[in-house]
Amino acid sequence: MSMTIGAFAKASRLSPKALRLYDELELLRPARVDPHTGYRYYAAEQLEQARLVAWLRRLGMPLARIREVVALEPGDAAREIRAYWARVEAETAVRRDLASFLVNQLTEAPRKDTTMLELRYAAHSDRGLVRPENQDTAYAGGRLLAVADGFGPAGAPASGAAVEALRFLDTPDAPAGNVLNLLEDAVRGATQAVRDIADGGDDVGTTLTALLWTGSRLALVHIGDSRAYLLRDGGLFRITEDHTVVQSLIDEGRLTPEEAVSHPQRSLLLKALTGGGPAAPDLRLHDARPGDRYLLCSDGLSTVVPEDRLRSLLTTTPDAPDETVQALITEANAAGGPDNVTCVVADVVQTTAA
Repeated sequence: MSMTIGAFAKASRLSPKALRLYDELELLRPARVDPHTGYRYYAAEQLEQARLVAWLRRLGMPLARIREVVALEPGDAAREIRAYWARVEAETAVRRDLASFLVNQLTEAPRKDTTMLELRYAAHSDRGLVRPENQDTAYAGGRLLAVADGFGPAGAPASGAAVEALRFLDTPDAPAGNVLNLLEDAVRGATQAVRDIADGGDDVGTTLTALLWTGSRLALVHIGDSRAYLLRDGGLFRITEDHTVVQSLIDEGRLTPEEAVSHPQRSLLLKALTGGGPAAPDLRLHDARPGDRYLLCSDGLSTVVPEDRLRSLLTTTPDAPDETVQALITEANAAGGPDNVTCVVADVVQTTAA
């Protein structure tokens, strides 16, 4: 029995638009296409497969994985769906922890005790196994932590200039004033330094992710797709948002995180420090606790090492930032090292007042 696309859409609970998309993706091909009109016709026997596709989409399964599942025998398909849902539940648990962290971050009163805290830190940058040069820059000091990932023909000088423009903050005698205002002013200097190197062009620039320590809080400045993570009480939280085309599609609900991994524009930046017009960075404050561990990294780490593995590596050597940094870079290179790999790890530790 042959069915028009309209009748098949109604019976399968898939829209004609979805059916046309699934035809283009070779996920659900029509039984026949009229050679003169191009009109699609479906067989009644295809309804079961179409309904399975619709159900899997309602689960949020990416199209690429649906294509694999519908090609399997029922028993194998059931095992794949079970495995997929187990992963969804695990990711939901991570998001639940992140929501709890954000609620606490926004509602906790500022610290009023006299506990003395300081940072112990390590930083390293590696060329990786594929790129001909290293365009990343890392810096770690008693007050300032920073990672920059340059791009374009002068990417290395751009990332170095951006970090250098912030280094005057790494001193006990840093200028007085609101710490976020200090960072914002410093980033203006970094922007100008990058603009001087880029000579007005947009093909040269850098990301910049930095933390400025106040003694009880960390001020964050972020632009681009380098990242900052916080390991707290065994949970790993990403505290930056990628300024990329792919992340904007995820935020709009047009792309799932799984689909983003293989998206052809996954590295296309929406914001960075370039030779063009200024771009506003993200600025915020984070209260620190003893035992917190921060990771700043370029995308040469985050794109090849999954977050569950990052968490494992960050918890393996809790008192040795230098060992952790080396382990993270080794892990990225073991995954192929397709990009420069740069990491800064800093621990918040309690000290005794003199």
